[in-house]
Parts: sequence; structure tokens; C-alpha cells
Amino acid sequence: MATTRKPRRRTPRRPAYCPDDLLDYVRLPVNSAQLHVGRPPKDDLATWTVTDDWPERVPVTSAEVDVFEAWFGDVFDELFGPCQ
Repeated sequence: MATTRKPRRRTPRRPAYCPDDLLDYVRLPVNSAQLHVGRPPKDDLATWTVTDDWPERVPVTSAEVDVFEAWFGDVFDELFGPCQ
């Protein structure tokens, strides 16, 4: 009777070096035929129409304005100039 072997725990292989650019890890396809892999869309998107059903005036609270000014204040200053 043969003895049962314990399964060996495999450790994942890691590269010996760390890449310089951690965000550049995706390789683009060689030809454009590889871009459209998968099932085609059910509807032809060129025939779709987009309608705007928002009201003329959208209510915004002062708390929402404060959040946008806190996070995007420097961007708003570049676009529209500083507040007076």
C-alpha cells in the first residue's frame, strides 16, 4: 500500500524586480480586431437618442456647494478666477 503524499503548498512566483511605472501594466492590442472581443451589442447605438428630462433649475443645498468648494476650489479658481 502506497503512502499518501501531503499536498505541497505552492507559493506564487514574484518578479525579482519592481517595475518603475506601476500604472503601465496593460499592453495595448497589436491590431484593432482585438479591441472588439465578445458579443456585439443588441441594439445599434447610432440610432439612440438622448433626452434631457432634468428640470430647468436643479436645487442644490449649501452643504453640497461647500463640499465642491472644499474639493475642487483650486480648479474653480483656475477656471473662473478667485472669489471676490
